[in-house]
Amino acid sequence: MGSTKVTRNYQITIPKDVRKLENVLAGDELLVESRGGEIVVKKAALTLSREEILKKSFGAWGKGPRGLVTIRKLRKESEKRWKRMGI
Repeated sequence: MGSTKVTRNYQITIPKDVRKLENVLAGDELLVESRGGEIVVKKAALTLSREEILKKSFGAWGKGPRGLVTIRKLRKESEKRWKRMGI
């Protein structure tokens, strides 16, 4: 494993040995996570099943009817904006 520096624009270069080992190509999407003082970079899954999407988004809108009210309110507000913009 190699090391890299963060540029002034907060960019990094993935070392060649790691790119080859993990088959990282130009245009690949990477996920960056913080885990207890560590920064973890991993390749994003190309496609997620419906079940995986639901698992990842579970709890994102809160629990119970209050979360549903928030979703409805956001949807209604976005529809109003779209109408105003002529979309």
